[in-house]
Order: sequence, then C-alpha cells, then structure tokens
Amino acid sequence: MYPEQIVAPMKAELTGHGFTELLTPTDVDNTLKQNGTTLLVINSVCGCSAGTARPGVLMAVHNANKRPDRLTTSFAGFDVDAVKQARTYLLPYPPSSPAIVLLKDGKVVHMIERHNIEGRPAQMIAANLMQAFETYC
Repeated sequence: MYPEQIVAPMKAELTGHGFTELLTPTDVDNTLKQNGTTLLVINSVCGCSAGTARPGVLMAVHNANKRPDRLTTSFAGFDVDAVKQARTYLLPYPPSSPAIVLLKDGKVVHMIERHNIEGRPAQMIAANLMQAFETYC
C-alpha cells in the first residue's frame, strides 16, 4: 500500500475537479449500481497516470458537450478494498491501473485500459472519452 503523502496530491488532481472518491466497497456498490452514467477513474502512481490519464480525463470532462452523471475515482494500491470491489463491475476486463471506465446503468460501456493509455497523449485520451460521452451520456 502506498503512503498517503504520495497519493494525496494525485487524488487531489481529480477530487479538486469534482470527482467523488469511492473509498470503500459500499461506496462502490452504492455508486456503480445507480442508473445513469458514471465515469470511474482507477487512479495510480504510475507515470502514465500523471502524464496522460489524469490530464486526459480532466480535458474531456471540462470540454465535452455531454458529461457523465457522476464523476468518481478510486486509487489502486491505496483504496485497496474499494478498487477490488470496483473491478468486479469491470469484468471481463482484467485489472488495470490506471483505467478509465464509463458505466451506464451499472454496466461497462467504454473502457480505457492501461495499455490504451501508455504512449498516448492526453489529447488523444480526452478525444476518446468525449466521443464515449457523446455516445452514452
């Protein structure tokens, strides 16, 4: 588990822009089971999170014509039980951190896994998400 002083600023990059933290399995269940659309960012300390995932997500949220009903995040390697529970909703996708997931009525409709994040600029991730928002939100 990562120390809080390391993850706190990385969490704040999203929570400071309106993302709600899912800190427990109950938080996950109560949120992801809701009707409507939920964006879930499984945050991470890896370089691709800082370099493209978080910036890409924020670009998408701030520039999209349509947005998900809920913006949520949980931190891999820190919010361990919450992330484990969230991943039960993401099957058949394997665990990935970071990961950016759009759910509609509790079901995954769009998934960006780590291998789709690495090596791609934030603008490309944002464009991908904005198209998903346009389609599903």
